[in-house]
Amino acid sequence: MIHLRARILSFLVHSPSRHPASRFSPIFALHRNLSATTSTAASPFAAEDYLVATCGVTRAQALKASKKISHLKSSSKPDAVLAFLSDLGVPRSDITTLVAVDPRFLCASVERTLAPRVTELRELGLSRPQVARLVPLALCSFRSSSLSRNLDFWLSVFGSYDKLLKALRMNSGLLAADLDKVAKPNLALLQQCGLSPSVFSEPFISRVLIRTPQQVQDALVHIDKFGVSQNSRMFLYALVAFTVQSPEKLTDKIQVLETLGWSHGDVLLAVKKMPGILTVSEERLQRNMHFLTKVAGLEISYIAQRPVLLKYSLERRLFPRYRLLKLLSAKGLLDLRFDYHAASLSEKKFLGKFVHPYKESLPGLADVYASSCDEKIPMELLPKKEN
Repeated sequence: MIHLRARILSFLVHSPSRHPASRFSPIFALHRNLSATTSTAASPFAAEDYLVATCGVTRAQALKASKKISHLKSSSKPDAVLAFLSDLGVPRSDITTLVAVDPRFLCASVERTLAPRVTELRELGLSRPQVARLVPLALCSFRSSSLSRNLDFWLSVFGSYDKLLKALRMNSGLLAADLDKVAKPNLALLQQCGLSPSVFSEPFISRVLIRTPQQVQDALVHIDKFGVSQNSRMFLYALVAFTVQSPEKLTDKIQVLETLGWSHGDVLLAVKKMPGILTVSEERLQRNMHFLTKVAGLEISYIAQRPVLLKYSLERRLFPRYRLLKLLSAKGLLDLRFDYHAASLSEKKFLGKFVHPYKESLPGLADVYASSCDEKIPMELLPKKEN
């Protein structure tokens, strides 16, 4: 009987939905009855093994997630949830991701929580496929009674369901935000600053809209100090950079740059050009600056004019390209220093300009470059750690 239940569950998880939202499918009803019949005869519920065998998560994920459902005495409730999600049309891969991130979803009541949420969303105008796409992005918010109201509000902000989903991929907490105390005051505050409502439809702005109004107000003050104009195309990026980090963290990043030789003017210039450099980790700032100045020989003023250099991966972009150009120069095939141009080219264009034309002169050049992208940076090219 246990093997039969497992086979039916496997079928449920793999099967597409063909049933209306207003009632459960016959297969779902059969599964629930069968689960109830066998749960009493089955051995004690082993949460970790269940998550791996039935939900498809890794053993490491299951070890962490099992603590959130260890109170369950049987698999009847998780079985019902999995069957419901499959019947709704949620792909197995999305179910696996959902369970790994939010294992408590398996503890939800289908009758009292999940089914009513689906009904409310359908009444809002969403199709069953649209609801199925929402589930793995909404996470715990899908179980909230305020889901329909919050979703309706954010749909009006982003203007389309696809944009809303994109915003949720960037910010899963969007649907859990307090509309009256957080979202609406933030929107009003930004509109008072002269921002057009149309900019709020940009998904990345969602990270700003769910911060406290005080955080947004503080960010606006800091942006003004850095001289980023509201008419600048960089203003929205500055808004995100200054909102998602505390003033203390921003100060730490600026101090790192100044410790590395940057003047206040260099910092102002770089932030105006690319506010996102203040979201780069302190470690990356130090590593990239050491490489760019001590190894590649670039001046700080040059880097400040092209701050994107601080965001590039040292391992996968800066060092491999520097090494390739140095090799071509050593072989007398190219007389070109590593600079912004070489670093900023797309991978396709870089290969077309600096690798493919020299493959015959230097057999194996492409392999050398590819291996450089996978290698660790030699210790002598990294900044020394202070004791």
